[in-house]
Formats: sequence, C-alpha cells, structure tokens
Amino acid sequence: MLKKILGLSPKLESDGSYSPSKLALMIGTSKKTDYENISYNQYKGEKTKILVIFTEEKNLKMKNGKYFSTGNHPVEALLPMLHLKNAGFEFEIATTTGKPVVFEMWAFPDNDIAVNTLYYDLKSEFDNPVKLSDFINLSSHRPEDYAAVFIPGGHGAMIGIPEDKNVDKVLRWADENELFTISLCHGPGAFLATTLDDQKFLYEGYNMAVFPDSVDNQTPMFGYLPGKMPYGLSEKLKSLGVSLMNTKMDKTVCLDRKLITGASPLASNELGKLAANTLLKELS
Repeated sequence: MLKKILGLSPKLESDGSYSPSKLALMIGTSKKTDYENISYNQYKGEKTKILVIFTEEKNLKMKNGKYFSTGNHPVEALLPMLHLKNAGFEFEIATTTGKPVVFEMWAFPDNDIAVNTLYYDLKSEFDNPVKLSDFINLSSHRPEDYAAVFIPGGHGAMIGIPEDKNVDKVLRWADENELFTISLCHGPGAFLATTLDDQKFLYEGYNMAVFPDSVDNQTPMFGYLPGKMPYGLSEKLKSLGVSLMNTKMDKTVCLDRKLITGASPLASNELGKLAANTLLKELS
C-alpha cells in the first residue's frame, strides 16, 4: 500500500500485465529526446535498404510470474532510424510472424516533433510488417540491395526473437553478405538465436555495448519492472564470449567489424550517428 501511495508500484494493465510505476516513468522516460538533426551527405549507391526486425510481442514474463508490459522502445527504434533516413537509407519493417509492431507507448516522447513525424510516416508499415520467413524466402530480397539489419531495443526484443530460427537465418545472411548489424539495449538478445541447434555463437569474441543486468536487477525496487528478469542478458552474452564495453546505463556505443551496438535508450542518438556515419563511410 505504501509503495502505491509513493508511486512505486507498477501499474496494472487491463490484460493483467504491468507497466512502469509513476516514479519509474518520471525517472526513465522523457517527453523530448536528445535527437540531433544532422545534415548528412546522403548515400547514393544501390545498398539503400535496411531491414528492421521489430517485436510483435507485448508481455515479458518475469521470474515471479508477473508480466511486464513492453514491446519495442520507441526512442531506441526511431532515433537511430531518423539518422539513417537522413543519411539516405530506407526501411523494410519486419516481425517474426507478420503481426503489427508493438511499441512501449508509455515511453513515447510525445513532445518530440521529429520522432512523431517518423512514427506516423511509417505507421502503415508498422501495422503491416513483412513476415520474416517471407523475407527469407523471397528471391527479390537481394543482399546487394541492403546495407544493414537493425534490431531495436526494448525488453520486448527478448520475447520469442532469441528463439526464432528465422532470426538466426537473417543474422547469418547479413554476416555472410558483409552487411552491417545494428542493435542496442536489450536488442542484442536477438543474437542468442545464432546459438540455436547447438550452433557456435556468431558473435564470439566481439565487443558490444548492451544494457547492464545490474540496472535490470535494481529497477523492480522503484516499479519499472514488476519482478526480476527471466535471465541476465549481458551476463549471458558475456558467457558466450562477448566483451562488454559498458557497466552502466549510459551513452556507450561500439563498432566492432560489421557490428554496431549501444548500451541503453540514452545511447539512441549516438548509435544513430555512429551507424549513419559508418555506413556512409564504408559504402560510399
């Protein structure tokens, strides 16, 4: 009762899941982002497309059995996409099943004009994404047309995506064809798909910036998460041979070979700049 009075209790949603508490929203979200509207020398080559793999799942089960109302974090998705769009790239939106993209709308920066504009420009594609298996099976999806695969963060990236064999196929397709792979926060949970069927982890020995488990472990105390995470993502990646470049929820970004990663929602703008500048440099 005291937690509820102090705004520390997660909010119970109509479907039985929990979204962050009032205090958690005050601490962890903002109505406006730190997006920098940079004028890039736009890419003019053939590799104009970026495949963006979103989650269509909303509820992540915690260790205590409660469900966190999640999805893709809007800032972690849309800020990097703004930079990539400004650099001359276009997007192909996909989910594993073809169901509509789910965003953490409680984290949406309502007062950010740039973010809102891109969101509504792509709204029909978010509502009608490509099914990932269809992307794999269509011969028209030539690797020479693509620059990168982008997997946004949000805790929803840890629902189903790490266990999806088609995600593994796409990540290996990107690696084999020397495309860039971009992700941040909990998005690198998708990389676990490359260990399915006892395969060797595709990113063993890589440096990465990933959301730290230490922060996930603290957030139930002020009602961001309704319980402990089902497993620690950063420690799981570390156990597979990843070198973690951050220990805090900060603006750390990392480029290692064709992999570009960021630590948290705070790194969204920096990740977008790094991705845009790297793709322009490498593809021009």
